[in-house]
Amino acid sequence: MAEDRVRTPSVDVLLRALLRLETEDEAYSFLLDLCTIREIHDMAQRLQVAGMLAAGEHYTEIQDATGASATTISRVSKSLNFGADGYRVVLDRLADQEA
Repeated sequence: MAEDRVRTPSVDVLLRALLRLETEDEAYSFLLDLCTIREIHDMAQRLQVAGMLAAGEHYTEIQDATGASATTISRVSKSLNFGADGYRVVLDRLADQEA
């Protein structure tokens, strides 16, 4: 299972660290220390793509709106539809928060 390749003691510590962040400013600071700006933008783009796919948008509309490649959109679509449901959980919680 792919999840087994990700679940390691060091990744467990990373997850616990993420769960300890209390504010957006703390999250920004941690991301800036942990990732490159490009990596942060790439992750944000993937989440935006997931949201648009979940809303029924077509690939060309998503490409135009986000600048994401067809490969990225396809990868996110595969995760959204056949992955571990991480995107769905986050998108649902974001929608609940906005409601």
